[in-house]
Amino acid sequence: MKNIIVTGTSRGIGYELALQFANAGHQVLALSRKTPVALVEHPNLTCLSVDLSKEDLTQVENFLSTTWKQVDAIVHNAGALLLQPFAQTTFSDFENIYKVNVFGMANLTRICMPYLKKGSHVVTISSMGGIQGSVKFAGLAAYSSSKGAVITLSELLSEEYKEQGIAFNVLALGSVQTEMLAEAFPGYEAALSAKQMADYIFNFTLSGNQYYNGKVLQVSSSTP
Repeated sequence: MKNIIVTGTSRGIGYELALQFANAGHQVLALSRKTPVALVEHPNLTCLSVDLSKEDLTQVENFLSTTWKQVDAIVHNAGALLLQPFAQTTFSDFENIYKVNVFGMANLTRICMPYLKKGSHVVTISSMGGIQGSVKFAGLAAYSSSKGAVITLSELLSEEYKEQGIAFNVLALGSVQTEMLAEAFPGYEAALSAKQMADYIFNFTLSGNQYYNGKVLQVSSSTP
């Protein structure tokens, strides 16, 4: 059984994924600002209330150093989305999105590096909107550009840590029926549910590093 960190577990894909790993017998560290009761009560889940947009992740560092001492996988699922015309998107707006989607991912990865060993797998959830040459949507300048940034960062880390046997891969998701999607695009119906996408990420996290490192896989059954 593995020690797996999942971020953004308060709802949607992250919530489903944390439960799936825990139900399969893995030990899960669930990180989110809000913690659902169903996760708190699960014996294989440890929940920490963490805001990844903040630099201080002392809670996570203390837990890893005193309890786990090894991390087998990380799923960087937490994300923030802003739908707003570019001309109205301020420096602060961009900063807030990047703090969660880019800086939070980088900071958590850095903290976990001493505990990642040969065979560990770091999976970052990006978006089709961050793929060069993909269909882009007006109003998503901050979000989509941040998702492009984590793709490049993951490719770089895969090169930097390949000698240690630590794999870094990215899943660029198409639209998934989550609360975040419904809030941003009311009435839009995605082809896949959060549970269906969690099923795919579950399997990829556990075995994808046997086949991929430094890769960006496009996971979309439709356009977008």
